[in-house]
Amino acid sequence: MSLISGSSETVEGVPMLLSEPRFELMPFDSFGEQMEHLPAGATIAITTSPTLGLDATLEWTEKGAAAGYEIVPHIAARYVRDREHLVDIVEVLSEAGVTDLFVPGGDREEPAGEFESAYELLVALDELDHPFEEIGITGYPEGHDFLSDETLAESMAKKEPYATYIVTQLCYDPEAVVEWVGEIRDRGVELPVEVGIPGVLSYQRLIGISQKVGVGDSIQFLRKTTGIVGFVKQLIGSRGVYTPDELIEGLAPYVNDPEYDITGVHIYTFNQVPDTESWREGALGERL
Repeated sequence: MSLISGSSETVEGVPMLLSEPRFELMPFDSFGEQMEHLPAGATIAITTSPTLGLDATLEWTEKGAAAGYEIVPHIAARYVRDREHLVDIVEVLSEAGVTDLFVPGGDREEPAGEFESAYELLVALDELDHPFEEIGITGYPEGHDFLSDETLAESMAKKEPYATYIVTQLCYDPEAVVEWVGEIRDRGVELPVEVGIPGVLSYQRLIGISQKVGVGDSIQFLRKTTGIVGFVKQLIGSRGVYTPDELIEGLAPYVNDPEYDITGVHIYTFNQVPDTESWREGALGERL
């Protein structure tokens, strides 16, 4: 699949991407404060913390759902002990009214129990009477540190029948994202794609967050910023503050293209919601 050039479609694409994004938050103590800066009823994805485990994710899922937000918990496979544990998790999420679930493999070096991969958890989940209408899996536009492109392609092919959408890992290059989407379409993967983008972040906050989170969370954080060198260069060039304007502009022309089926963005806020929301509202204001 070949790339298409930017056009007037960008004008329509930007508000389509930014009107109803998915906001990712980490389940730390700052979660409640950060949540208050989001629009009423916003969709919030809650990660699995390597240091806090699934309990923190489930706790904030219940609190966020009770506050009226659409919650999408990340249930990382390598943190689920066994099928009984999975049944308990599904029960908690069902009672909270969750209908959308994201299933990554997880960054834990050794699995907590019998599930070593997202695929294994997806299969077990499929055997349960679960309430989830939507189930997301991970995509890697810039590859994976420890897995070959061939392995990633095989993994996606196995997971696709159990999923309804893909969320990409963080990437700062719109061309890399669009090329990757074209590649998976050429392989026959038809799931809609939500593109993972960074929120507004300063270099000082980038360093501060990596120092505040636990060791496991820091590793996870850095893995999500695999383009860290390019990111720092962009920060220096923009007086130390990154905004995803160029990324959004680069993705916008493809939003209405059914061959790509890019349905929206998943914003990695790094629990820095106010600055990101201020930027998003401003970007929308310029387009609407």
